[in-house]
Amino acid sequence: MRETAVDPIVSGDDAGLAEQVWRNAAEDPDAVQFVRPDPDPRSWPVRRSGRGGALPVTCRQFRDDVSAVARGLLAAGVAHGDRVGLLSRTRYEWTLVDYALWAIGAVTVPIYETSSAEQISWMLADSGAVGAVLETADHLVTVEGLRRDLPALRQTWRIDAGDLIALAAQGRAVSAGDLDARRRAVSGADIATIVYTSGTTGPPKGCVLRHRNISADIGNATAVLPELLHPGASTVLFLPLAHAFARLIQVGMVHTRATMVHSADVSGVLDQLRRFRPTFILAVPRMFEKLHDQARQSAEDAHRRWLFTFAERVALRYSRALDTGAGPGLPLRLAHLVCDLAAYRRLRAALGGRCRLAMVGGAPLGERLGHFFRGVGITVLEGYGLTETSPALTANLPTALRIGTVGRPLPGVRIRIADDGEVHARGEVVFTGYWNNPEATREALTDDGWLRTGDLGQLDDDGYLRITGRAKEIMVTAAGKNLAPTPIEENIRAHPLVSQVMLVADGRPYVSALVTVDPQAWQRWRDRHGHPGASVSQLRDSPQLRNEIQDAVDRANRSVSHAEQVKTFQILHRDLTEADGELTPTLKVKRKTVEDHFADDVAALYRGH
Repeated sequence: MRETAVDPIVSGDDAGLAEQVWRNAAEDPDAVQFVRPDPDPRSWPVRRSGRGGALPVTCRQFRDDVSAVARGLLAAGVAHGDRVGLLSRTRYEWTLVDYALWAIGAVTVPIYETSSAEQISWMLADSGAVGAVLETADHLVTVEGLRRDLPALRQTWRIDAGDLIALAAQGRAVSAGDLDARRRAVSGADIATIVYTSGTTGPPKGCVLRHRNISADIGNATAVLPELLHPGASTVLFLPLAHAFARLIQVGMVHTRATMVHSADVSGVLDQLRRFRPTFILAVPRMFEKLHDQARQSAEDAHRRWLFTFAERVALRYSRALDTGAGPGLPLRLAHLVCDLAAYRRLRAALGGRCRLAMVGGAPLGERLGHFFRGVGITVLEGYGLTETSPALTANLPTALRIGTVGRPLPGVRIRIADDGEVHARGEVVFTGYWNNPEATREALTDDGWLRTGDLGQLDDDGYLRITGRAKEIMVTAAGKNLAPTPIEENIRAHPLVSQVMLVADGRPYVSALVTVDPQAWQRWRDRHGHPGASVSQLRDSPQLRNEIQDAVDRANRSVSHAEQVKTFQILHRDLTEADGELTPTLKVKRKTVEDHFADDVAALYRGH
């Protein structure tokens, strides 16, 4: 086994997470903690004349809002340790309810707003939720239809119907002193949240995270990432707050009194970035793939493909040279300056113009994209973690960056690679177990107390971790060849026309791939190749389209051994979607579901063998 560890800088707080809200209000009451882009006064009051435009929320105002909702929850009978579901898109009220629950020692059960009725029922029933905060009328209809299966559920509150405002009014019967007593009774050992893993197989498991788990994670992360999280920093958060990574950033913004803008409309993210000009963003790698592809496509549309090709090559060379002792030479620095004036500034402007740092997680970014964006002037810091680890375990830092890895352990984290290649983790950030599931807890933890992550990885001599795949996704061909699908899939997906890739190889004579076409790239491609109005389904067997995808497959095949190479592929008639159950909310492919949904396409890959 190989092992590496970093000593903790801070320990988890003995108080609850909501205590920071009161500290902020006392120490810097007028600091802007949040910005509500276009607030709806029917959901939560707008304390100023006029209803248009963005509304800043100071630390003092946020404390008052949290206090009002917390007192309402007390008046409604929510007790210390009670579980309350929270089903909503990313918006100010999500964070408001989260901290209000924490302020009274209650437990937040976050639910993705895209969850199916079956998933919602499972999470509310398994957690024994006594209440649920819901965003829309559709959410309420869904939950009301599940009532007979939810005996513990006493109350629901609908955000867009003004129920939080009514709840706050109800809370006026509770004194501020009563709330203070409840808040001070919350300790770091209390449960803060039960986060159900989206999972690619089986029913979701509820990860029990305590206040101390989360405070230890964010306390140590902010200690080594002062360039990212500090007073004066800002971000537009558009990832769902039900995801543990986004939730940690929410806590980090409150912890450091930085400014967060909630963005519920994912399709309008670029407009929000240009409008609010954040200093950093949190994203999944797919966003950076799309930014890269859009920049290339814009250059092609303007008949300047040559400029993009040159600028891309310079960005890659410049970034890689930064990792050498000598650094970029004078000719490369001059070329980089020219490209900055001609191209890079436009790409940075798409993120608002001030963003120089980004955090990504949930999937590998890929070395090429990492070097490209650093060369452009946006350093993308790749990290790694799981819901079970609060969630961050490792991170690249601006001062300690190794592109292609997920960085070194955060302070207080120990990482080891088991003999079978699985990554194990220990530290104050690791959860205590799954809710109502002792068997799964025993499976997750080793006899000597390490968490089995389920991921395969390697540690280099400097302690940087590289994730090489998922243990459960290792495929074994009929010839007995083991392969990890993720690296090959990433390389194929780098092609601008490709949306999703899933290898098929388990127990089969050779490696094949299912490929989907990116809907936006498809429109340009079909028009450019003389097929206006045609669908992917109509052209998926055409030599033109297959040759395009074959180029991506050939490039990926050059990076692996002969036995691992993709021999053939099938272009699916549509993209994979979360709504059809083929993707998790963080866009991971559910392999078994995809194989079931596209069984005929899989069979076609091996017809005649």
